[in-house]
Amino acid sequence: MQKCMIQGDFNWSNARAFLTAAETGTFSAAARQLNLTQPTLGRQVAALEAELGVMLFERLGRRLALTDAGRDVLEHIRTMGEAADRVGLIAQGRSQAIEGLVRITASDMMSAHILPIVLKQMRQRAPKLEIDIVATNDIRDLMRREADIAIRHVRPDQPELIARLAREETGHFYAAQSYIAARGQPTTFAEMATHDFISFGGAREMLVHLQPLGIPLEPENFPLGSRSGVVAWELARQGLGIATMSDRIAAAFPDMVQILPDMEPLTFPVWLVTHRELHTSRRIRLVFDMLADYLSQ
Repeated sequence: MQKCMIQGDFNWSNARAFLTAAETGTFSAAARQLNLTQPTLGRQVAALEAELGVMLFERLGRRLALTDAGRDVLEHIRTMGEAADRVGLIAQGRSQAIEGLVRITASDMMSAHILPIVLKQMRQRAPKLEIDIVATNDIRDLMRREADIAIRHVRPDQPELIARLAREETGHFYAAQSYIAARGQPTTFAEMATHDFISFGGAREMLVHLQPLGIPLEPENFPLGSRSGVVAWELARQGLGIATMSDRIAAAFPDMVQILPDMEPLTFPVWLVTHRELHTSRRIRLVFDMLADYLSQ
């Protein structure tokens, strides 16, 4: 096995490039994650190989395979990366200035139709804050600093994270007036089985949530859908099918009609999540508390 020797000062940027390349499997994916060009990232990995005096990767087409030395080095550099993340969290948590960047991740529908209202209040209270909205329906990793605050419908189980239940949200089925004019308005669960629905995600995912309610739907009831909530809602607004939606958001669309208004509403929790260290930062705490106050109304 090759022996690793570090000459001079250790360069963390080169180590981070290697760590990201090892985790993503390609230079191109690693470069995108680190916001670098692919040649720059390749040079950093090559510099680390030269610094250590070993070959870290074997190139298998576009993919990367760790050498034996690379696997040994990865274990230690991953530990260094985790330590660097903790240092960053602690440093940010001790910051007392109500200025700087705060990243909030939320679903695309919430990002587009709910957060802008509370962001106006934040701008008035702390004009030096910079807010970056990460609009995604995927769960972002707060432990790796992809976001500072997450708004999610599932409570996290990591002990390093703290979560506050902002509210229990309600939802119903909605359809455009044009859809109802063309297909009629169902008044029972049985009648719903003859209608088209818009899926958020996949049809089978929707069935997992809707079939226990007693609605006799099949995959064929979902001819259209999207993993983007904004796109799926717009499909419904164009009269292409019935969609589920938060009552809070749907209230802003007078062109949408609530289906089966007397049914027991769909309910889902809204959790606010952040890292324990970040919760001691004044700017993160301010944003967290303002979000909690607004969402709980």
